[in-house]
Amino acid sequence: MKIIHITASYKPAYIYGGPIQSVAKLCEALVELTVSVEGLGIHEVQVLTTTANGQNELDIPINKPVLVDGASVTYFKRLTKDHSHFSPKLLWELKKMRQTPNAKLIIHIHAWWNLVSVLSCWMAKWYKIPVVLSPRGMLTTYTQNNRNSFSKKLLHNLIGKKLLQYCHIHATSEQEKQDILKIVTPKSITVIPNLVNIKESLNSSQLAIDNNDTTVFHLIFLSRIEEKKGLELLFDALSLLDINWQLSIAGSGKEGYVESLKLKAENLKLNPRINWIGQVTDQDKYNLIAKHDLLVLTSFNENFANVVIESLSVGTPVLISDRVGLSDYVREQQLGWVCTLEVSDIKEKLINAYHAQKVREKMKQAAPEVIRRDFNDKALAKRYLELYRRLA
Repeated sequence: MKIIHITASYKPAYIYGGPIQSVAKLCEALVELTVSVEGLGIHEVQVLTTTANGQNELDIPINKPVLVDGASVTYFKRLTKDHSHFSPKLLWELKKMRQTPNAKLIIHIHAWWNLVSVLSCWMAKWYKIPVVLSPRGMLTTYTQNNRNSFSKKLLHNLIGKKLLQYCHIHATSEQEKQDILKIVTPKSITVIPNLVNIKESLNSSQLAIDNNDTTVFHLIFLSRIEEKKGLELLFDALSLLDINWQLSIAGSGKEGYVESLKLKAENLKLNPRINWIGQVTDQDKYNLIAKHDLLVLTSFNENFANVVIESLSVGTPVLISDRVGLSDYVREQQLGWVCTLEVSDIKEKLINAYHAQKVREKMKQAAPEVIRRDFNDKALAKRYLELYRRLA
């Protein structure tokens, strides 16, 4: 069995946020699994992608396989930029791969609403190759009605719906599954969590909060800065608090939107309490999260949210909206607070978390072990493998 992963972008294009990390982590875990365990039936794992890196291109060898942290990845130039990513050479390579002798092919496509994904799916359907599709949060009513909604609906009605009905869809959470089923009925749908990079351990000095004044409530937002993250709602809620708080905002976004947020913060007189950190490296983000009391993510829509698992892996509890895919998990494991998208409820949950210092300390002690148990790379990779086997 040969598994071909199709994705419009791949690391080191970290500008695209969490999905880049999850796709790469899955490919690497599958490769490691095939090497360490005999008799799995996987002969090859390959990744086909483009040089996409926002409005720029990755400076990386093209049109030939290169090893990226153990995974075989072939990068192709794209003719169009975000978010279409049209790459004829990638499609041509995929067409050649279907002729691999004596190999059962499985094509795993990551993300939707771009020409790499849609045309690869069309080609697989034409040649009757089984397709696993991980929409990565792109098949929800929120995303359909948000950016480029007219073109998305047109594409969906012309070709997308029939292609999606051919796919075996992978959802990362039960919430994403329900969102998908409101739009399309695929051949099958399976829920398997993302694989997430987890920090193994942090020493006590790394866990210490920089500010010696423990009366300060240290909050952190760490994600791509975009409209769906709900930072405006968070700002409105923070403006109503009468507790001593500080907010670190780590991440990057479109300059115009970031400036509009800074202006809103200024109008609400929040600027002295907000630290705009900018993009943070993978090496630094775990230490940074660990030095805060609470990670906040009041998003309008998140299929999963890797940063929630990353935060809990270093013991930092979370406050997330009920539109985040991991909200049920956080509730069940009692590792944080879940709010609605009402400003009054966000305010209330922030106050509750602030006063629950002993509860937060218990979460800090329990969370890392829980996360390592539930998000074990090898165990999750085997669940993906079972899905591939069933389709092959």
